[in-house]
Amino acid sequence: MGAVVAIDTLLQERRVWKGQPAALPPSAQPTGYAALDAALPTTGWPEHALTELLIPADGIGELRLLWPSLSRLTRAGQRVVLVAPPYIPYPQAWRTAGVDLRQLQIVKAQGRDALWASEQCLRSGSCAAVVCWPQNVDDRALRRLQVAAESGQALGFAFRPLKASLNPSPAALRLALDLHPPQLRVLKCRGGMAPPRPIPFTAFAA
Repeated sequence: MGAVVAIDTLLQERRVWKGQPAALPPSAQPTGYAALDAALPTTGWPEHALTELLIPADGIGELRLLWPSLSRLTRAGQRVVLVAPPYIPYPQAWRTAGVDLRQLQIVKAQGRDALWASEQCLRSGSCAAVVCWPQNVDDRALRRLQVAAESGQALGFAFRPLKASLNPSPAALRLALDLHPPQLRVLKCRGGMAPPRPIPFTAFAA
């Protein structure tokens, strides 16, 4: 049996090639929150990708995390689609947040139909962003959403229960939203290490 050689020795002797990870270019899709942008490798939402937003309950103010981006997109004349929201969106709140309601569409669906609609909207190439609330999905279904976002060059946002953080996911970015204290935790981010400390987020409901 050959002698065991330490990896460090091989690297020092240049007998093993060590690749350097290529830095991702800055995102053209800032989140609208300076502290969150600073914590992400691309200083914004991952483009053409799926972002998972893991929440402890509906109605804690989670939509406020997306409103700056959705406002910017709709005011630029780009389409945003909500697929199977758990509650009927309150138009005045969205209007106050700066969202152009003329560019906002809602798809009513349930179960597998909602997942199919989310995938088709992401893949269509006609939507700047798709926000969905998939139920009881596995990593295979999430991978389809991720691939669809890449194909359609869209921002995908999936709100899921916080308990889903125990399972792996192909999403490019995973954020956990905590209520007590109100904060964001970056669980996974493509292109870099997740920051070790939570990010305060006082926009959540008390």
